[in-house]
Amino acid sequence: MASSNSIAASEEVVATNSKFRVLTASLVGTTIEFFDFYIYATAAVLIFPHLFFPASTDPTTATIQSLATFAIAFIARPIGAALFGHLGDRIGRKATLVAALLTMGISTVCIGLLPTYAQIGIVAPLLLALCRLGQGLGLGGEWSGAVLLATENAPEGKRAWYGMFPQLGAPIGFILATGSFLTLGAFMSEADFMQWGWRIPFIASSALVIVGLWIRLKLHETPAFQKVLDTQKEVNIPFKEVMTKHWRMLILGTIAAICTFVVFYLTTVFALNWGTTKLGYTRAEFLQLQLVATLCFAAFIPLSAVFAEKFGRKATSIGVCIASALFGLVFASMLESGNTVIVFLFLCIGLAIMGLTYGPIGTVLSEIFPTSVRYTGSALTFNLAGIFGASFAPLIATKLATTYGLQAVGYYLTAASILSLLAFLAMRETKNDDVNNQV
Repeated sequence: MASSNSIAASEEVVATNSKFRVLTASLVGTTIEFFDFYIYATAAVLIFPHLFFPASTDPTTATIQSLATFAIAFIARPIGAALFGHLGDRIGRKATLVAALLTMGISTVCIGLLPTYAQIGIVAPLLLALCRLGQGLGLGGEWSGAVLLATENAPEGKRAWYGMFPQLGAPIGFILATGSFLTLGAFMSEADFMQWGWRIPFIASSALVIVGLWIRLKLHETPAFQKVLDTQKEVNIPFKEVMTKHWRMLILGTIAAICTFVVFYLTTVFALNWGTTKLGYTRAEFLQLQLVATLCFAAFIPLSAVFAEKFGRKATSIGVCIASALFGLVFASMLESGNTVIVFLFLCIGLAIMGLTYGPIGTVLSEIFPTSVRYTGSALTFNLAGIFGASFAPLIATKLATTYGLQAVGYYLTAASILSLLAFLAMRETKNDDVNNQV
């Protein structure tokens, strides 16, 4: 009997720690989430200013209003982080990941079904904002859960490597989102695309959500959180625990992650808007440049994990912040050069830096909190950084560029990079911490 029990326990451990299942579930989920998020970001620049805001509004104002709805999700993300973080630290990672994916997926499909301003007037942008709110709530709980699924199942010495797999979902989602708009634009007229073609990626995302749910429903609880459940050390109110006992790491982690958001959204959303309105590129031309440059984003994420395992999370992140600050100084001269090769190089450098900073950030933010509040702490930290670093980044950059010139946008990136650099300097190295026993 003892032998039978031992065999059963062994089988359960193998099922719980299946490398393929863990990494696939974390990667697929974030791919879906970021695909949904990026199709909105692209549409917010190219589609929504024309369809969801008054025809009497001038193009710049309509774009700013559209980008304002883009910002709503980032404001909603900390709320989603607190909500799903509470569930993740109380009932477990698996159920919470499923709920977050459904929230994001349903909101995205609804956007593809919305009537336009010409059909229902002011109600159209209000409904768009409501759906965007749902996207933000879902992503607020998704990212952290996916990172914890990977890092809490990682073998010793491999946390940064496992932790970068959810991050790979970002470039994959971006490639799928950008590729879908390029494909649609190539096979239909501009009139058809603006009338109904843009809806296809939003509605088609439902198929990806179904696949993600199927994979995640087969998950087992992470070993680290299972220890919390077994010892009955769940925290009653994780949000309160983070705010009262771990507030210093919350602040430092938030500031440390700001650079990640600023460099990405300036290189993608802002650059897309600027390139198609000020530099004379067509939508297809600039999206093609971004699509190829995104390969740099994808390639540098695993490289960052190698650096983080070898040199430590802190040293790697400090080096990347310095590179990002320097990039800000040449931001304007490269983007406004008018030379396609230089603009493409600008996108490659920006997205390579993004890969280097984004790869280890999930591991960093998960390791600075104990297991019992790790979901809430890492989710709040990442999503608060989203408010300060991403929500209004395209809007702020557009205002800076039109008022003070494109050089001011570069200085904005440099300032954000230095701010994150200071935060990393104040944080301790967590590479050798036994984080799974920090109940």
